[in-house]
Amino acid sequence: MNKIHPTAVIDPTVVLGDGNTVGPYAVILGNVRIGNDNWIGPHVAIGTPGEMRGGSHPATWADDVDSASVEIGNRNIIREFTTIQSGHITGTHIGNDCYIMTKSHIPHDGILEDLVTVSCSVMIGGHTIVQEGANLGLGAVVHQQLVIGKRAMIGMGSVVTKSIGPFSMAYGNPVRVKGGNVIGMQRAGLDDSLISKIVEALNHSDKETLRKLIPDEMTRFDAAKASQNH
Repeated sequence: MNKIHPTAVIDPTVVLGDGNTVGPYAVILGNVRIGNDNWIGPHVAIGTPGEMRGGSHPATWADDVDSASVEIGNRNIIREFTTIQSGHITGTHIGNDCYIMTKSHIPHDGILEDLVTVSCSVMIGGHTIVQEGANLGLGAVVHQQLVIGKRAMIGMGSVVTKSIGPFSMAYGNPVRVKGGNVIGMQRAGLDDSLISKIVEALNHSDKETLRKLIPDEMTRFDAAKASQNH
């Protein structure tokens, strides 16, 4: 059973699972599918058109057809005043167990994998992929068509103009990799010896060594970057 505040606006085309909470004045429009046990706060907007000059702006509440989509998984926390825009090409996707804090922007065709943390007022550009367990700090700004790798940590106020690899600690304007996200690696179950080797390779921007140390994570990161070039 869902708990939906009477002031929330939910388009009749929205597919909503069970156990969701939808707060006051939240708006969910268009071709949106939401799983189970999500908490959607007051004034959240989901399914509005992607922000592209010349893009379509259908009135889905007046039976305009909208083929774009948003898919949201399970157990996500989406705090107040967050915006999640419809996809334009491939759809916008949010996985499971993400925590998206207040006033954040999730863009058209963006992908947030499982366990991602998006801190307050983070702005993410279109088509960006944020991989599993990554953490974007307060007020970070991410340029479009980038990849943030698994368990990477982006420091608060950073301006991200390039893709950031798995387990990296990166911050600044423009962003620079300045070591490894040790806490993120510990949470991922890596042992101390491997963590030390990864940090050393990150400090030296040694991608070939990283591909040997964490082959699965680097393969997925490289594949995600390649997909952004099409």
